[in-house]
Amino acid sequence: MVTTLIRFLVPGTSNRFRCGGLSVELQTARLVAGLCATEVVTYRQRQLDSPFLDDCLKAEKPDPSVLWIVSWGFDVPGLIRRLRGHRVAYHAHSSGYGFSLPPNVPVLAVSRNTLGYWGARAPRNSLHLLPNALDEAWLKRGARGSTELRPIDVLVQARKCSPYVLNQLVPALRSSGLIVEVQTGWVEDLVDLFNQSTVYIYDSAEYWRSRGVSEGFGLPPLEALASGCVVFSSFNHALSDYANPGFTTHQIGCSSLVFDQQRIISAVNAPQQWSADPFVIDRLLDDCSEKMLISRWKTSLTNLDALNALQMDGHPYLKTIPGWRLRLRDWLGRVATVVNRLPVWPASSKRKGA
Repeated sequence: MVTTLIRFLVPGTSNRFRCGGLSVELQTARLVAGLCATEVVTYRQRQLDSPFLDDCLKAEKPDPSVLWIVSWGFDVPGLIRRLRGHRVAYHAHSSGYGFSLPPNVPVLAVSRNTLGYWGARAPRNSLHLLPNALDEAWLKRGARGSTELRPIDVLVQARKCSPYVLNQLVPALRSSGLIVEVQTGWVEDLVDLFNQSTVYIYDSAEYWRSRGVSEGFGLPPLEALASGCVVFSSFNHALSDYANPGFTTHQIGCSSLVFDQQRIISAVNAPQQWSADPFVIDRLLDDCSEKMLISRWKTSLTNLDALNALQMDGHPYLKTIPGWRLRLRDWLGRVATVVNRLPVWPASSKRKGA
């Protein structure tokens, strides 16, 4: 049966829930609406402009043509239980939450890092790679290729940034005479802010390590590349999808404060020598365009509909063997190998004269 409606589940859409994950879900719902009808459904906060999960479940029976998308990390296991009997897919941003997935729940991974996580944890589930799309404003207005001097030498966004960058590197760069902008509040036009900056610094490794989960997709450094900035970044989790040390981006926090300081000063003074190959950046940006995302979703929906049709015909899904059972099987195999290597003692013979 062909999917006729996709419902994206989010806790709410008000400022209380504003974050990158919410922005991505709303953007994806808007883009996928070109393939089939979509709805944003809330489950924590009732809102006049969105259906509420409890109301939907009370008023409707499970419909195989409706696909529910869950994504909100810690809420995923509970949402899947509440949606038992309905078609559900997991739009996987960050990884490391520790839960397992039923075999009939596909994984729509936004990065290769997350894809690899679920490829190891749930290798029999249907897996898909659907990178998040850059907003068209970054592609149309990003000042790539511009050689004009920019008023901001170094841009740092305080959210997710390491104490090392904020408390050690920023003061060191300012003491060297550089103009450093630390963005802390809401900015109406981020594209303009990035276009005014020569170097962009992003260091989120410690932030995500403290939370025990991963950087889900790492759009800010990609947005900086789209704006023609020289990017110094950490390479944790999804950032490694496109961060090629010394080529597309440069490592921040690289062994020495002085080493960071010297390289950033050099990049500010000669950005063309530190910038990534424009052809490489164009390929990266094209792969993260809204057009490419729609194409990937179209392919994935075709596969998901085919799987759904098989399930409705009674064909069971393959199951992933739990890790503890695999380890037990391996242990028993090694024990059997040791036992088989033991010498076989001959049967004792009767003593002479007995």
